[in-house]
Amino acid sequence: MSDTAVRVATTADELEDAFSVRKTVFVDEQGVDEELEWDEYDEPDADAIHFVGYRDGEPVGAARLREAEAGVGKVERVAVLESVRGEGWGRRLMEALEIEAENQGFDKLVLHGQTSAEGFYHGLDYETTSDVFDEAGIPHVKMAKEL
Repeated sequence: MSDTAVRVATTADELEDAFSVRKTVFVDEQGVDEELEWDEYDEPDADAIHFVGYRDGEPVGAARLREAEAGVGKVERVAVLESVRGEGWGRRLMEALEIEAENQGFDKLVLHGQTSAEGFYHGLDYETTSDVFDEAGIPHVKMAKEL
């Protein structure tokens, strides 16, 4: 196991690491209500794939992928700790997620991206498909990418 990698969270500890990153970024930093951050797709028996990024063995990033509809995956909860932003962790998470999405047979990915991250997703070939809307008190846009 690499000290620095993005991987699918397959153990309870890895899942907790992903949740820890999400809590730090969304709840503590951005003020998202914990009741909104955690949902049925975070339950142990949920049909969602969680990703966690590690730098020097410490969790620094997280993301989640689930099926939105037949052939379409939904990217959710992409988070990178402030201390490592700008080091390529968002891109690494998305690359791992997209590889897994293709392995799952998805032809398309959709997401609700914060407007502050819209440029990041454009850089990964996602297209904006909606006007700005509010989600958890934060402006978002719908985005999509054909795989």
